[in-house]
Amino acid sequence: MRTTQNSKLTVVGAGSVGTSIAYAALIRGSARHVALYDIATEKVEAEVLDLAHGTQFTGASDITGGSDLSVVEGSQVVVVTAGAKQKPGQSRIELASVNADIISGMMPDLLKVAPDAVYVLVTNPCDVLTVLAAEASGLPRNRIFSSGTVLDTSRLRWKLAQRVGVNTSSIHAFIVGEHGDTEFPLWSEARIGPVPILDWETADHPRLTVDELEHIATDVRDAAYKVIKGKGATNNAIGLSSARIVEAVLQDEKAVLPVSTVLEDFHGIDGIALSVPSIVGSTGATPIPNTPFSQEELQLLHRSSDALAGVLESLRN
Repeated sequence: MRTTQNSKLTVVGAGSVGTSIAYAALIRGSARHVALYDIATEKVEAEVLDLAHGTQFTGASDITGGSDLSVVEGSQVVVVTAGAKQKPGQSRIELASVNADIISGMMPDLLKVAPDAVYVLVTNPCDVLTVLAAEASGLPRNRIFSSGTVLDTSRLRWKLAQRVGVNTSSIHAFIVGEHGDTEFPLWSEARIGPVPILDWETADHPRLTVDELEHIATDVRDAAYKVIKGKGATNNAIGLSSARIVEAVLQDEKAVLPVSTVLEDFHGIDGIALSVPSIVGSTGATPIPNTPFSQEELQLLHRSSDALAGVLESLRN
């Protein structure tokens, strides 16, 4: 049980992602108190009741919630999932425009009842919304960030672990950049145990090739589309990965996770939110400034930055 004494997590949004995060947090004991907030009264009350019925089996955690903003009071961490889903044929800019209005309008109200919380955005496009939410809230950059590529990184490690025959905990590799089409693996620093990824070889698992790595990276990038095609949404894995981020904050773990913060002179990038290895603890997330990138990877990072800057420019014009 991971529970931190008297800690409180509030999840904003009682849709499939929000309820999966609350469920994962209860199961993992991520927080002592879990709250679920949504403006849809009947929906959120039903979800809270359903979760509450199982708390006998979750240890110390409890669950409360409702449609009154007061349920957010006292939160150390607020995870925001509220927003519209991307519709078939809808562009990223169109989705960003809708959700930007929702998030920007919501942040001042949340800050009134939870002024000292760390805020984690899960609503997509999360990188763009992190920039806009930071501007709307006036919070320091470390205290408002998104789940970024934590889930993408988990997908990468899972696929690599399957291929090379080791536990996922022994895979040391990150997906960085945009949480989206321009994300990429930081292959230059990827290790299996202490071994550089292209040097790993066992009797049952021959060496990986560059072509294989490219194929794996594409599969990871497109993984969400496959899940959405089959079941309509991704929710379970983002629930688990978000709970993991919450634990890093509430327990002041100072864990290294690839969350997305608004960068400040990070390899020449400023004012854009991108996922890079960051130290996550009780004060929020701080990018690790001396994270090494190859020259090609730096170009890819700036490609991500340019893509998101274009979306932000379109939203502001």
